[in-house]
Amino acid sequence: MSPDSLYRFPENHEETRWFTCENPKGEKGAAGKARFGRKGAPCTVIPKGEKLVLADIKGSGTIRRIWCTLGDRSPEALRGLKIEMFWEDAQTPAVQAPLGDFFCHPHGRIVPFHNALFSSPEGRSFNCVVPMPFKTAALVVLTNESPRDNHIYYEIDATTGDRHPDNTLYFHTFWRRENYTTLRRDMTILPHIEGRGRFIGCNLNVRLHPSCANFWWGEGEVKVYMDGDAEYPTLCGTGTEDYIGSGYGQGLFDHPYQGNHYVSEKKDAYGFYRLHIPDPVYFYREVRVTIQVMGGPSFQQMLDALDKDPSLKFMKAGNGTEYYTREELEKNPGAADVMERIDDHAATAYFYLDSPENPLGAIAPFDERIKDLPGN
Repeated sequence: MSPDSLYRFPENHEETRWFTCENPKGEKGAAGKARFGRKGAPCTVIPKGEKLVLADIKGSGTIRRIWCTLGDRSPEALRGLKIEMFWEDAQTPAVQAPLGDFFCHPHGRIVPFHNALFSSPEGRSFNCVVPMPFKTAALVVLTNESPRDNHIYYEIDATTGDRHPDNTLYFHTFWRRENYTTLRRDMTILPHIEGRGRFIGCNLNVRLHPSCANFWWGEGEVKVYMDGDAEYPTLCGTGTEDYIGSGYGQGLFDHPYQGNHYVSEKKDAYGFYRLHIPDPVYFYREVRVTIQVMGGPSFQQMLDALDKDPSLKFMKAGNGTEYYTREELEKNPGAADVMERIDDHAATAYFYLDSPENPLGAIAPFDERIKDLPGN
């Protein structure tokens, strides 16, 4: 938002609408009627297996802000409630993700944090201020795929009557998980997408494999393949913690465009994000985003792991044919190097696209989303 947008009146006739339980259709003069206007309908129940329409908007407009909170904020709820958004009466959703992951909460855990697009000031709520323009229609739907009923307070704030130029893009998200990843195969954050658009970032969840849980795990480089890239990408970072603006490890922090806002008590699970707002990532024909699954343990750490489980094999970074030997590790136990890993990765990708639909298909079912979540 530019500073002058706060005091410039819109050139065309735009109106503000709040879609809430007190006014589900966002109609003029129709809010707060229940119980004679005395807070009669602040929330609603969403039974298990049912859908709830949060907003159904006709005409042009922009969703400006989404806020909600739940009665049940358990991991089953955060991964079991699925949010979807449809633009221009499309048949398939542009946005689909578990509710918690969409709002940047990691591993089904609700945590306090704040960044430029998402926040939870005290770890009890879900906030999003991503601008989501549409020209003819917008539909926001929540589906309860968890095993329990829930109740929700929500507010979707939009302007209607907006005039959008021809180069306006549609907001999309996609969630995916690999539990576990495949050795030496990069984890896909955003699968291949064709069209014009902008990758605006991701939030990532990592649960470490038990055999390597005490190793430094974050050497994987983020890669962005765009506009004809094949074997090698145009954009490549230098390491996982580097991608989120830190270095030599990841502790707890949250900044506007980058953060690591969750570390489990055992330090075997992490949640972190990067938002490409000051550093735009545009694509003109296609895009694909991945992250390597690699660590950087000391030789002594690998020796300690081999003492516990002699069957372990640690692959060197390279062509996939070389492994560290005990003899090599014992010669220089103080050294450290890069090794290939397998870990549990989940990613929510955020991007804009010139189409209201994408070809990515449905996200994984509830059982896969909830399986093997870390403890506290």
